[in-house]
Amino acid sequence: MKTLIKLEVLRSLRNKKYMFFSVIYPAGLYLLITAGGNDAIQGTGLDMAEYFMVSMAAFGALTAVLLTNSERIAKERDSGWVRQLRLTPLPGRGYVVAKIAAAATVTLPSIVLVLITGATVKGVRLDAWQWPAIGLATWVGSFVFAALGVAIGYLVTGDAVRPVAMVVYFTLAMLGGLWVPFTTFPDVLQTVADILPTHHYAALGQAIEAGGGPHAADIAVLAAWLIAFVALAAWLYRRDTRKA
Repeated sequence: MKTLIKLEVLRSLRNKKYMFFSVIYPAGLYLLITAGGNDAIQGTGLDMAEYFMVSMAAFGALTAVLLTNSERIAKERDSGWVRQLRLTPLPGRGYVVAKIAAAATVTLPSIVLVLITGATVKGVRLDAWQWPAIGLATWVGSFVFAALGVAIGYLVTGDAVRPVAMVVYFTLAMLGGLWVPFTTFPDVLQTVADILPTHHYAALGQAIEAGGGPHAADIAVLAAWLIAFVALAAWLYRRDTRKA
């Protein structure tokens, strides 16, 4: 399983499309969103540079683990690669775990680049402990969406995976408050955002920025979504195995 994880990581890092959309794009979008000023965002205790630094780090991680994972798995199923792996000693759960672990590993460049951009270009100033804490919280939280990517990869075929993944991706990003501050939403959309994992995902780092630790409620919601996505991915994998 370690060998498979290593191969998956190396393959992702060599992918030019991944390097742009997952690593460079979030940092560029961060600069674009915050170009108009650095006003305080009501209800958060953060200014725009601080709020969107965490949001775009989370967005970059979401891009890496959701889009990349789902598309690759669906295409590997269509090509017969997954069927070939089932003939090896690698257990089915090993393949799923390897995909989740590899996807989460390649989120690190995106997270680090956005944080560096916030510190060097946007002038974000935090205590020394907050930087690694934000990076760690954002990285660990990405496992939730890595599991969702696996589930989508087993749900649809290679031809359909991109539009399905994109709909899920943009819905989670927009309604979860990654592009627009959650506190500016109408009450109905705030209720929707409070259910989605993306809102609670970004809230991990934003709580650290505010000088505290991640809130227990955010951790609990993310843990519940992680369990649900892993269970869904496992069920879809078993269904795919029966079809094979």
